[in-house]
Amino acid sequence: MSIIQHLINGEHIATAGRTADVFNPSTGEVIHQVSLADRATVQHAIDVATAAFPAWRKTPAAKRAQVMFRFKQLLEQNEAKIAQMISEEHGKTIEDATGELKRGIENVEFACAAPEILKGEYSRNAGPNIDAWSDFQPVGVVAGITPFNFPAMVPLWMYPLAIVCGNCFILKPSERDPSSTLYIAELLIEAGLPKGVMSVVHGDKEAVDALIEAPEVKALSFVGSTPIAEYIYAEGTKRGKRVQALGGAKNHAVLMPDADLNNAVSALMGAAYGSCGERCMAISVAVCVGDQIADALIDKLVPQIQALKIGAGTSCGLDMGPLITGAHRDKVKGYVDEGVESGAELVVDGRGLQVTNNENGYFLGGCLFDRVTPEMRIYKEEIFGPVLCIVRVASLEQAMQLINDHEYGNGTCIFTRDGEAARLFCDEIEVGMVGVNVPLPVPVAYHSFGGWKRSLFGDLHAYGPDGVRFYTRRKAITQRWPQRASHEAAQFAFPSNG
Repeated sequence: MSIIQHLINGEHIATAGRTADVFNPSTGEVIHQVSLADRATVQHAIDVATAAFPAWRKTPAAKRAQVMFRFKQLLEQNEAKIAQMISEEHGKTIEDATGELKRGIENVEFACAAPEILKGEYSRNAGPNIDAWSDFQPVGVVAGITPFNFPAMVPLWMYPLAIVCGNCFILKPSERDPSSTLYIAELLIEAGLPKGVMSVVHGDKEAVDALIEAPEVKALSFVGSTPIAEYIYAEGTKRGKRVQALGGAKNHAVLMPDADLNNAVSALMGAAYGSCGERCMAISVAVCVGDQIADALIDKLVPQIQALKIGAGTSCGLDMGPLITGAHRDKVKGYVDEGVESGAELVVDGRGLQVTNNENGYFLGGCLFDRVTPEMRIYKEEIFGPVLCIVRVASLEQAMQLINDHEYGNGTCIFTRDGEAARLFCDEIEVGMVGVNVPLPVPVAYHSFGGWKRSLFGDLHAYGPDGVRFYTRRKAITQRWPQRASHEAAQFAFPSNG
C-alpha cells in the first residue's frame, strides 16, 4: 500500500506513526494511505517557510509571476492526469474534475498579473514638496486548510495569489483525497518555485491546531463546514492572526411564474445533482412562487432525475459519481429518512440505488422532496448530497424573506424574465453571491468569492482583489526633502493642506 507523504522544502517526508486510509469511493476499496502530520512535522514546514521568506519577499513581482506562467502551462499539459486523480479519490466525474481544474487555473492566470495588482498607488505633491504613496507588502508565512470537495480548485484559490504577493505558504489539504493536491504542488516546484516557499502537510485536527497556534503563521485561509470555520476563526483571531474562514451554505433558487422553465430545469439539474451535490454552491432548495410553477417544475424534474447516469467517477459520459465516503453517504441517507418522517413528500427516492459492478461504492441516487417547510431539518441544514427540496410560496416577497431569514447567505439565484423582479432581488437579498438566470454564480477569478452571515467569517472574500488584500499589508509612505539652506520653525498645530 503506497503512503502519500508530505512535501516540505521540495522533499517528500513521511511522519512516523499515524496514517489514514484513502478510498476509491466508486469501489469502496482502500487505494492509498496518507501520512498524518504531527506537530513536529508542521513546525518543520513552518521553519522552512520562515527561512525562505526574506529572499522570496525581495524577489521582484515580475519574477514571481514568471513562475506562475510556467505553472499554468504545466497544469494545462497535465490536465488529464490531474482529472483522473481527482475522480479516483473524490468520485466526481472526469468532466466535472476537468472543469474544477480549469476554474482553478483561472486563479493562476490572475496571479500572473502580479506586477499590475501589486504596484500600489502614488501621489506627487500631496503637500508642498511632499510625495505620498502606498504599496502592498507580504504578510509572511501563511497557511491554507482546504476541503475534500474541490481538491484542485480551492487550493488554487489560495496559494498562487499568496505566493506572488511575496508570502510563503503551507497547505493542509483534505486527507480524504490528497493525491491531486500534492501532485499540483509538485508541478509548482517544477515550474521554478524556490524550495521552502510552498509546503504541503497532510493531517487532521492535530495539524490544524499546530498551524493555528504557531506564532510564525500570520494568516489562515479556510474553506469547509461552518462549525470548523467558526472554530478556526475564533482560535486564530484571538492569537492575533488574520483569518478568512468560509463555511457552509443552503443555497436557494427562486422560480418566478414567468421563468423559462425548460432552461431553469436544466440549470437546476446540474446545480443540484452535479458532483453529487457536494458543492458549497449547490442549489439545494427551489423556491417556487405559486403552485402552478411548482407542479410544472416537478413534472419536468422527475423523469430527468430518474434518468441520471450514475456510475464510477472515472468513467466518461456520466452525470454523477459516488459520494466521498460511506459515512457521508449514510449521513445524507439519514437526512432523507428524516425528511420523510417530518412530513415532506419524497417525490424521487434515490436511496435504493445499486451500480452494477460497483456494489460496494458509496452511491446514492438523486432525491427530490416537495412541500418542504422552513421548520424541517432538511430545509435548515446543509445536506451536501444529491437532495433537492421544493418550497412553495405565494410571492417574490415571501421567497426573499425566506432566504433572508436563513442563517446561511452563501449563494442564491432567481429565474425570471422580469427585469424589475430581478433588480429587486439583487438589491434586497442578503446573500453574498447572486445569480439571475445563472444557477451557480461563482465569481470569475478577477472578482472575489464569499458569502454573508454564517457562510463567511472574516472581512475579506477569497481570491481576486479581496485575496490580494488578504495576503498583503498596505504600507503608506509620506516623504519630504526640505531645502538645504532653509530653517523651519516648529509647528504645533496638526498639519494639513488647508
